[in-house]
Amino acid sequence: MSNKLRIFVPVKRVIDFAVKPRVNKAGTGVETTGVKFSINPFCDIAVEEALLLKEGNKDLVENIHVASVGPSKAQDILRQALAKGADDSTLVEMGPKDTELEPLGVAKVLKKLIEEQKSNLVILGKQAIDGDNGQTGQILAGLLKWPQATQASKVSVNGDKVEVTREVDGGVETVAAKLPMIITTDLRLNEPRYVTLPNIMKAKKKPLKVVKIKDFDGVANRLETLKVAEPAKRQAGVKVENVDELVGKLKETGTL
Repeated sequence: MSNKLRIFVPVKRVIDFAVKPRVNKAGTGVETTGVKFSINPFCDIAVEEALLLKEGNKDLVENIHVASVGPSKAQDILRQALAKGADDSTLVEMGPKDTELEPLGVAKVLKKLIEEQKSNLVILGKQAIDGDNGQTGQILAGLLKWPQATQASKVSVNGDKVEVTREVDGGVETVAAKLPMIITTDLRLNEPRYVTLPNIMKAKKKPLKVVKIKDFDGVANRLETLKVAEPAKRQAGVKVENVDELVGKLKETGTL
């Protein structure tokens, strides 16, 4: 396989991180009407890292392809990534009646796209801030049978070898593998750039392919959401004068 990088970056359209989610009246999910959506912050970091790799060595990266699985409106975040410097993109469009895919279904869709693009490096966010599953990258690595490095805080490429530094409980560790490879991004990897209006206009001429979710087999969800509810409100705390009183209170609540 060529040492030139063909980078694939999945991105997701989510409720903006500054918006406080509310459960809808039916109790079937989160209210989305009239709510601001934007690119998932970890996905934005993944796009930025791909761009930094390209800008750091123009002979290193052959292509940066961004893709999203979501509604038609997800074209907005793909255009944003294209405006930042990605080369081309794909939207796997889901209709209004389609249920959002579970991580396994998303990974199966991405696997097919990655094989079509002949990508050899996948950079994606470690999790989406809506579902917080944090599973897609790992499942994708399993399906492709590629090595993976999760929660990257630093990435360096030397030929066909990729080194990733990641934060762990005891500090940091550095892992390395040869291409092809999967990397998931952590918050401290980089600071995503802003999109300028001229680049947004230029991005309209870049390729954005739209395919339908029905074109992909074996992606049906295996779980059914029965009910979504707000978490119970926390009860007010109680001050105690000494340890004996503390023990008594804990026994009253059944904690001890």
